[in-house]
Amino acid sequence: MRLIRFGRQGREKPGVLLDGKRRDLSAYFQDWNSTFFAESGPERLSALLKADEARSLPEVSEGDRWGSPVARPGKVVCVGLNFSDHAKESGMPVPTEPVLFLKATNTVVGPFDDILIPRNSNKTDWEVELGLIITREARYLDSVADAAACIAGYCISHDVSEREFQLERGGQWSKGKSCDTFNPLGPWLATGDELPDVSKLRMTLTVNGQLRQNGSTETMIFPPSQIVHYISQFMTLEPGDLISTGTPPGVGLGMKPPRYLRHGDVVELEIQHLGKQRQSCRQV
Repeated sequence: MRLIRFGRQGREKPGVLLDGKRRDLSAYFQDWNSTFFAESGPERLSALLKADEARSLPEVSEGDRWGSPVARPGKVVCVGLNFSDHAKESGMPVPTEPVLFLKATNTVVGPFDDILIPRNSNKTDWEVELGLIITREARYLDSVADAAACIAGYCISHDVSEREFQLERGGQWSKGKSCDTFNPLGPWLATGDELPDVSKLRMTLTVNGQLRQNGSTETMIFPPSQIVHYISQFMTLEPGDLISTGTPPGVGLGMKPPRYLRHGDVVELEIQHLGKQRQSCRQV
């Protein structure tokens, strides 16, 4: 299944992508939110899509905005330096344990919404990442196999970062990660059966048509299920939470000299089987 949401920001409705068409499911479900995932929503949705009713689901207008494929999560947990080749370009050792940080939940926006470059920002950077959504509560999981059952599906997550705020302004990374619009998500959330192999997904990002990131989930240090198991030892993951699993090499910080996003730049992201994003950058 490919879950989508559509409509004005803050008033999105739930839907699915069927045969390349967006279909409206607001008559059957309130939203793709924590309640949906916690109360066996994916199973009920799957049953509905196999029934005759699926053929008559109304189409979403082509002009309707694409929202993030899930409602605002309760938590956004990110993993830093989770690609061996990205750690190398950053001049940092390969982590022996996942590097975790939190990102404000109101950073999550649609896949084609503008990126707002913050006031006084000179180092706004790009990061294409594989995102995953939690479908059931995960606390002190016993095994990586248990963790796999806690993943509802996968999507593109753009972990936009302001490097000066993150690295040069003191404290932890939160200031550089939590600016408005700093987490475009989607265009859809794909359940696991939509992906032949989550460990072999090509990931690319371009800025103004120039290739910046060209990697694969093959170089992940800690794969998704291991990440979920690990995080559950430190905090409770709840249905609807988002985890961003790290970025491949090619970020602006790693370029020589470093390069960053400016007003008018256009960023395009793609992960194999998970669609494409496109954002224009706008100075606040």
